[in-house]
Amino acid sequence: MTIPLLEYKPSSQNQRVSGYEVPNEDTPTIYRIEDCSFGEEVEELIWAAYRQLFSEHVILKFYRQVNLESQVKNKAITVRDFIRGLAKSEAFQSLVIQTNSNYRLVEIGLKRLLGRAPYNKEEEIAWSIVIATKGWGGFVDTLLDSEEYQSNFGENIVPYQRRRYKDRPFNLVTPRYSDYWRDQLEDARYKWGDIKNFLDMANSIKIKTVTYTPVSTANIQIPNTTRQTTSTGIPVSVSPSAGFPVR
Repeated sequence: MTIPLLEYKPSSQNQRVSGYEVPNEDTPTIYRIEDCSFGEEVEELIWAAYRQLFSEHVILKFYRQVNLESQVKNKAITVRDFIRGLAKSEAFQSLVIQTNSNYRLVEIGLKRLLGRAPYNKEEEIAWSIVIATKGWGGFVDTLLDSEEYQSNFGENIVPYQRRRYKDRPFNLVTPRYSDYWRDQLEDARYKWGDIKNFLDMANSIKIKTVTYTPVSTANIQIPNTTRQTTSTGIPVSVSPSAGFPVR
C-alpha cells in the first residue's frame, strides 16, 4: 500500500502567485522547443537542460545521453520526457542520488525539477516519504506529472528557477552533495602533511640549535705584501715557494 503524500502548507502567501519583478540580468532565459527553428537553438535547449539538472558549468561526456538528445532533436519525445530521462539516467544516479540523503534529494528535486526551494520542513518530510516508498524514479514521475509542473513548464519548456527572493541562482549554491558527504571524502583523501593536520605536523618538527665556534683574530699575523727595491732601484721579487727574495 502506497503512503499518500502528507499535507503541507506554503510558508508564505506569495509562494504561489506571480512575481512583479522588473526583468534584469538575473531574469532566467526560457528555453521552449517551439522557439527553436535551427539546430543550434535546439543544442542550446539541450545544454540548458543539462545545466538545470546536473547543476554543472562544464558538461562532461559521461553526463550526456545521446539517445535522448537524438529523440528530442527529432521531436520524438517532449522536453518533459527529456528532463525525465536525464533525472533517471545512470550519470545522475551516480553523481547525485548515491551521494545524498532523502531530505537532500527532496531539496535538489524541487529546485531542479520544479524551479523552487522547499516551502518548509513539512514539505521535505512529505516528499522524503515518497522517495522512501516509490524510489527516486517514482519521485521524479510524481513531480513531472504534477499540476505545478504542468502549469509552469508544460510539455516543451526546460525548467528554470521561477522565483528568486535572495541569494544567487540555485545551481551556484546547491552543489551535488552536502557537507557530510564531502567530509567523508576529505577524511579518506587527506594524508599526513595536508592542510587538515598541517599544524600538528609543524608542531612535531624538532628544531636543532646551531652552535657557533668563536674565532679570535688577535694572534693572526698579516704578511707584508708590499714590493721592495734594492739600493740600485731594481725591484725584488718574492718567490711564493721559498719565501726568500730573489734578485
